[in-house]
Amino acid sequence: MNKNERIILFLLACINFTHILDFMILMPLGNYLMPYFNITTTQFSFLVGAYTLSAAFSGFTAAFFVDGFDRKKVLLFAYSGFLLGTLACGIAPTYHLLLAARILAGLFGGLIGAQVLSIISDVFVYERRGKAMGAVMSAFAIASTFGVPFSLYLANLFSWHAPFIFVAIVGTILIPLIQKYVPAIDHHLQNKSEKKSPFEALHIIREDRNLILALTFSGLVMLGHFLIIPFINPYMEFNNGFSKQLTPMIYLVGGIASFISANILGRISDKYGKLKVFSICIFISLPLVIGVTHVPAIPFWIILVMFAFWFTVATGRGVTAQAMISNAVQAKHRGSFMSFNSSVQQLGTSIASLVAGVIVIKENDGKLHHYKWLGYLSVVVLLACLFLGRYIFKKENYSTSQLSEDNISELI
Repeated sequence: MNKNERIILFLLACINFTHILDFMILMPLGNYLMPYFNITTTQFSFLVGAYTLSAAFSGFTAAFFVDGFDRKKVLLFAYSGFLLGTLACGIAPTYHLLLAARILAGLFGGLIGAQVLSIISDVFVYERRGKAMGAVMSAFAIASTFGVPFSLYLANLFSWHAPFIFVAIVGTILIPLIQKYVPAIDHHLQNKSEKKSPFEALHIIREDRNLILALTFSGLVMLGHFLIIPFINPYMEFNNGFSKQLTPMIYLVGGIASFISANILGRISDKYGKLKVFSICIFISLPLVIGVTHVPAIPFWIILVMFAFWFTVATGRGVTAQAMISNAVQAKHRGSFMSFNSSVQQLGTSIASLVAGVIVIKENDGKLHHYKWLGYLSVVVLLACLFLGRYIFKKENYSTSQLSEDNISELI
């Protein structure tokens, strides 16, 4: 990997860091926001789901025209709007204004993930894409390792508003660096005259059963993962008695595990097969999901070990799933397809948050009830992902749409 490629990956990882942190930080803030606004678990799930629902809408809408523009320009536009929405979250004084700000951030945030993945897919051939995906998606680990604990520290030191302002400041610093170092990603526009309709992307997906199944697979992966996430922090505090100062350690340890696994498992998947690594990660994750949602009041170090393993396999299945999905479509339609993919992912996350908010209830004793039901449901969904993934991607070489090495050198 040359210097230019490393700079591109670093900046894309930084974008992912702020984008993911903005979404992630709301979930561990549940035990701050519910008493602050005096809201129910269902109302809190609306805050989580509002972002992802609006992101799903914008991602779906963008899919009809996004391939007609330079991916870098779309990314800069979306990222600027996202930072504006995040700043609005940081200064929101009421529950309803915070809800509106989450919707605004989601409308722009829904465009970011698809553009990041599309740029990676355009710059790196499939044989090297697992490593590249792992490097950029390690931003999730950094967000967990540093971002979430530091944001919770800011929330304890100042207020729950502080983490959002922190994300807005970091993102503003990144914009001129993106403008300078990320090249124009417009190779897909060379055959722009071939595109006959803005609905061509939808037609291509509708006519290709593999693409429909790939999008279904993508949504189910997110659904299975995020069913249990929104109430991890509240469950650990309200049910097991761990303090707000202690629970951030879950994200610190889990994030370290994710950072290591994202890079290592990305390389392993390039060598031994992405589907094989994905399948192994699914199998290992099933008992861990049950453990996370049934954990009693045990020593905290045992909980940290369990979450470290869970974060590891969750990251592994995420990296490999996205690498396989990115290879499902020709390069000229990849931006549109990845926008649809991002939309479906956001929709899966929204459904997960809303389902979790309906199933989990907070009783008068202050504890959360029915959290274990989410574990059972997550296991069922993940098993469906395993069978569907093995059906769709069993050959892993069904597409030869990647850019050539010459194209890559021209881009960077």
